[in-house]
Amino acid sequence: MSVTTSAPQVRKGLALSIIAISQLMVVLDATIVNVALNDIRNALGFESDSDLSWVVTGYTLTFGGFLLLGGKLADRLGRRAVFMGGAALFAVASLLGGFAQSQETLIAARLLQGLGGALMSPSALSLLSVVFPEGPERNKALGVFSAITAGGAAIGLLLGGVLTEYASWRLVLFVNVPIAVVAVVGALRFLPESKDEQAQGFDVPGAVLVTGGLTALVFGLVKINDDDLATGTKAAIFVAALVLLAAFVVVQLRSRSPLVPFRLFRSRTLLGADIGSLFVGAGIFALFFFVTLWMQVVNGYSPVKAGFAFLPMTVLIGVSAGIGAKLLGRTGPRPLLIVGTLLAGVGMLSLGLRLEPFSSYTTVLLPSLALIAAGMGVTFVALTAAAIGGVDKADAGIASALLNAGQQVGGALGLAILTAVTTARTESIFPGVGQAQGQLQQQLASGQVTPETGALSNQVFDALVSGWSAGFLVAAGFLAIAGVVMGALVSVSKEDAAAALKDSAAVAG
Repeated sequence: MSVTTSAPQVRKGLALSIIAISQLMVVLDATIVNVALNDIRNALGFESDSDLSWVVTGYTLTFGGFLLLGGKLADRLGRRAVFMGGAALFAVASLLGGFAQSQETLIAARLLQGLGGALMSPSALSLLSVVFPEGPERNKALGVFSAITAGGAAIGLLLGGVLTEYASWRLVLFVNVPIAVVAVVGALRFLPESKDEQAQGFDVPGAVLVTGGLTALVFGLVKINDDDLATGTKAAIFVAALVLLAAFVVVQLRSRSPLVPFRLFRSRTLLGADIGSLFVGAGIFALFFFVTLWMQVVNGYSPVKAGFAFLPMTVLIGVSAGIGAKLLGRTGPRPLLIVGTLLAGVGMLSLGLRLEPFSSYTTVLLPSLALIAAGMGVTFVALTAAAIGGVDKADAGIASALLNAGQQVGGALGLAILTAVTTARTESIFPGVGQAQGQLQQQLASGQVTPETGALSNQVFDALVSGWSAGFLVAAGFLAIAGVVMGALVSVSKEDAAAALKDSAAVAG
């Protein structure tokens, strides 16, 4: 690979700081809005969980849909230039979302944030490999980068809680602006420009088609329970999604530089890892959304308390990932993938069967979250090793990117499917629950509590939690499918898997 670089003398400490803080911004934005969801609902008038889910889904959808294109643009046009462009877009989108006065404006801002993140994240990792030569220096820098990526979710939940409770939900968006400005100015001053002179073209039509198709599919799933939308219109949305996705496949097969090289899926292991990643994302991403609503809407948790309630889970994911990395060289990825998804599935099943409106956090919620965390940490490590170890070393970068994109897209689709399931279940128990919930919140906010308020709250909360429980059961099914698929298709020796995990820095090259 021929790479050219240009820049003044690089100060590596400052360069790493810029890359790390930028990656933190991209990662934590997947979770920072979760604990602000209830405040966002009240401020902008979201009437249903399905519409509210777009605040989360919008970001993950465009982030996953454009991630592969972001990497190719960085190689071809220049990593620093694309990184700066992504950071600038992220800042503009964050301003747009922070000032949003309507649901549509906020969702559009989240979609743009995802696109900015898709440009920044692969560029940042590539720049890291340019600044730090292969060896101990790069390994240490990658350790910092990986720690930021792993801890971003926890930081996002805690920071989102603090900003929402003590200031405003709008700060969870505005906080990105100064970070993005630092990223742009710092990149211009301290990061080298580099590009791959042999990089092939980039597939913009493919990225637009796949993201457009997935957006239409998610929109159709979100609106499937909307009685105000005609059946013919709903069908047309799904047809449009299928047409766009079919066109994407055709473009990929004919393109000289496809976004997704289908030849890679001749590897059963990579195919299994990618399908598994899709279902893992579908099963896990909705967890934070539904549990946050259970904490705040039903149990009255403050945003800070909700953020801290998730902290044990995020810590356990890191611990179990470390254990999984040590076990990988002894067992290979397949047993870890099966055991990991089994543990997470049991935790999700426990939530679906045991969660009630006022269940104990200590005896019901925490044990389930601990099982899910233990399973996911092991699974994430094994998935990475399987995807990279299942292809030639030259394809390690695209294999890793496919895995990441698949997980993000799976999360967006899973949240759409699960909100459709939960809405249908809730409405079957309490028709018009959204209107009743709005009435209940107005009564509680104004202090005009009547004898009927208690009875209404019990009915609303029972219906809501029954719906979320149904979603957890479907999520457990997604995790079970992931385990079966990966157990059947993934086949990497323990030696190759351990080597792949150790050499995962190759994805930055």
